[in-house]
Amino acid sequence: MFKKFIILAWVLVISNTVLMAQKTEEQSIDHIEIATILFYDGEYDKAQEELQKAKDSHTDIDWMKYHSMRGIIFLKEEKYNQAINALNKAIIATRQKVYKAPVEAREKKEVLFSLFSSEKKAQKPKKSMPAFEPEKLRKEKIEELYIYLSQAYYRKGAYISTVEALNSAGQRGQSSASLFTLRAECYWKVNQRSSAIEALNRGSKLFPKDATLLKQKFYYFAELKLYQASIGAAKAYMKKIPANAQEYISLAQMLQGAGEFMEAIKILEEAKLIFPTSAKVHILLGHYYNQKEMPFTTAHLFEQGSYYDSKYLKEASEMYRRAGALSHALYLNSMMKDKKEKTKQKVAIFVNRGEFEKIIGLKDALNRYGLLKDDNMRYALAYAYYIVKDYEQSEAHLKKIEDNELFAKATVIRKNIEKCKNNPLECI
Repeated sequence: MFKKFIILAWVLVISNTVLMAQKTEEQSIDHIEIATILFYDGEYDKAQEELQKAKDSHTDIDWMKYHSMRGIIFLKEEKYNQAINALNKAIIATRQKVYKAPVEAREKKEVLFSLFSSEKKAQKPKKSMPAFEPEKLRKEKIEELYIYLSQAYYRKGAYISTVEALNSAGQRGQSSASLFTLRAECYWKVNQRSSAIEALNRGSKLFPKDATLLKQKFYYFAELKLYQASIGAAKAYMKKIPANAQEYISLAQMLQGAGEFMEAIKILEEAKLIFPTSAKVHILLGHYYNQKEMPFTTAHLFEQGSYYDSKYLKEASEMYRRAGALSHALYLNSMMKDKKEKTKQKVAIFVNRGEFEKIIGLKDALNRYGLLKDDNMRYALAYAYYIVKDYEQSEAHLKKIEDNELFAKATVIRKNIEKCKNNPLECI
């Protein structure tokens, strides 16, 4: 009986030892650390599972890390309400966290080694460790969390909360010019225009070499129709950084909208020298000269633009046609790749040149590209037949015209055809 009691006691001891070992092993698993690794691998669901295990482990876990990781995962998953909730909890946990000085693991190993070694080594001079500053660590972490929180608020569309989070981020919330453009954008979206401009001004004082703040201000002033202020911001921007062609174009358009027409032309003429291969600069400048009734200058600029972007060949050819330079218009037309547009424009050039036989020669092309569905093209072909006295073909096409205005013109031609048939001498 005594032996059985001894055996039972040993079984209980062994079982208890195994259970204690299992519990110790379970407690030694750092689920938050595993969650962090999984997060960086993009395994967000598994990371959340590990965080849940950490919460369910009934151990004293680092709640700052727990809530921080959940907030960042929710942010990545675009679950902004959950992210905001978790990040706010992380901020509270960080305020309550008791920071402990780090253990100097290296010194411990050296002491352990010395216990088992009979050899004495010359001791190395100890490096002075940086002072442990828990409040500095707390401050830095809170600022980091507020930056994440500002991102969540912005993506949710809570723009004023975004600004408040950036302001709460302390020095980190003012660490780059882009954070001030973000503040300005948030204010702009809620129609607090003066606050938006003020945010850009504050940013400019802190980051005087950054040009993006001036660029943003330029667009804001333009939208507010404060053109002179916008021009000033644009010129200041161009002094700081080489502007691209599009920025010159934007400034010119703004000047033109403000009634500063000649100033707009001057800006584009300057841009043309700096960006000689920019088709858009040539085309816009051409349009401005066209408004000043300078068709040949316009046509020439359009042609220059077409050298760098062939899609402007049509505009260049059309402008030469309107200016009366029909041979050059036809030359540019010959280089067009869009056969449908090329044929359509060629008809207009032949009409101007009075070469109606050539319009008739395009009949198959007009039909092939479906251009006879356009009543204007059909009328041009019918008129060409009328001029060369092929009255039957002319009438056949005139009958198919449905456009009211062109139908009225077609009726007049058909009456003339009838007269010519009755008395050919009237149509000599």
